[in-house]
Amino acid sequence: MEKTITYNKHDVYKIISDYPLMLKIIREVGETEVEFRGTAQYGVEATLPKAQGVVGKALEMEVIRRNDRNKRLFDYLNKVKWINKNRNKLTDKRDIEILDYLLDGTSMLKVSKIIGVSPQWLDKLRNDIVDKLCE
Repeated sequence: MEKTITYNKHDVYKIISDYPLMLKIIREVGETEVEFRGTAQYGVEATLPKAQGVVGKALEMEVIRRNDRNKRLFDYLNKVKWINKNRNKLTDKRDIEILDYLLDGTSMLKVSKIIGVSPQWLDKLRNDIVDKLCE
């Protein structure tokens, strides 16, 4: 059973603004990720001394860095999935277009010009969109 992830309104605003970057990173990692394999040790090998010194520490730090990156990537994937799953809560075509422009990284000012409303009115519309996504 898949765990349900929920986000508050502040989180959703951040997800919308960070969406283009998250998507870019997900694509980049998907295209360039090189499989990293440590050496599993069993039996007698497991009891032998582990790598020490500069090389051992450097490898340990690289493993930690990659682990942190994988956690961030997993978080990005969950946020992208959440936005795409909850898009269907928007029924108004204008709301969907606004969200798509914002997810593409278009500035609020440019979106307001494209759809023909003031930046203040667009901010209200964005607030309504976030409310609907969080329902």
